[in-house]
Amino acid sequence: MAKIEPFQKHTIKYDRWFEENKFTYQSEINAIKELIPQFKNAVEIGVGSGKFAVPLGIKFGIEPSEKMRNAAQKRGIETVNGIAENIPLESKNFDLVLMVTTLCFLDDVQKAFSEVYRILKPGGFFINGFVDKNSNLGKIYQKYKEKSIFYKIATFYSTEEVIYLLDGAGFKNLQFRQTIFQPPDKIKNEEPVKEGYDEGSFVVIRAQK
Repeated sequence: MAKIEPFQKHTIKYDRWFEENKFTYQSEINAIKELIPQFKNAVEIGVGSGKFAVPLGIKFGIEPSEKMRNAAQKRGIETVNGIAENIPLESKNFDLVLMVTTLCFLDDVQKAFSEVYRILKPGGFFINGFVDKNSNLGKIYQKYKEKSIFYKIATFYSTEEVIYLLDGAGFKNLQFRQTIFQPPDKIKNEEPVKEGYDEGSFVVIRAQK
């Protein structure tokens, strides 16, 4: 069952977070940009309101929340109703699949990763950005998740767990970037982007089919 209720009810509040945390948001975009290859046919799974797709040049997204789809469409994103565990798209059709902060809302991560693998062309790339559960921010989100509109329904994963799941789906050639080294309320400028993981709270993994 897709976890869409908080996104249906609080679409405006979701978007407002990016405005109130603009340096955190831009830092995450910067980390993703370092790993994005040239592409012709791309899709974001869990596109939300399009806050990542638009600056990254992705014009198409899958999203189960109707209100989020409507918000993305207003930003020029073509959207289709669907979930990551059963992507309503043809196999071997995309050279890039993006997923950002969607991981923690999935019901079956292994199935979702296998679906991403299915729709990618041979040699295509899957880029996944998420908050590592073992990071400082991940620990804060988990500690206070019951008080969070969005994260109380979330399940967080460590980078090592995500690597294991990517391997299980058949992915290879993993590359890593990390950012967000302070709590968001302390961030007054764009955070640096570093290779690897284990330091930054926001981790980006690029994996290849």
